[in-house]
Amino acid sequence: MKKFTLMILFSLAIGAAYAQRPGERYDPEKLKAAKVAFITTRLDLNSDQAEKFWPIYNEFSDKRESVLREMAGLNNRRDTPISEEEAKSRIAKKFDLEQKLLNEEKVFVEKASKVISYNQIFLLNGLSRDFARQIYQRQRRDNQ
Repeated sequence: MKKFTLMILFSLAIGAAYAQRPGERYDPEKLKAAKVAFITTRLDLNSDQAEKFWPIYNEFSDKRESVLREMAGLNNRRDTPISEEEAKSRIAKKFDLEQKLLNEEKVFVEKASKVISYNQIFLLNGLSRDFARQIYQRQRRDNQ
């Protein structure tokens, strides 16, 4: 019954997130709710696990997004020539940011492992990508 309820919630949330007219922006809150429902269902989290897991995941996700934005900023103006020193500096900064990302993930896994199993953490690895793929496919299907 719990899985059925979560699937209904997921379907409604994802439908609401993309039930807008073409050309309008998506609602980030509805999209986030759909992602939460998708991941919660796929990991088969019970209510106690979900209550403890989501703050940990959201904290990690925010830190990860921040580091990824910073990394993307290093690639700005690639068409403008830069000096060897600037290139060397940007490469070093990229390595530092990648290490920071790895360290953040290690902290996340340690915290999350107190709430969910390592198997669930391992499964989580590809779920964001699966969610994005499902949204993309749904959007393509709706635009046809």
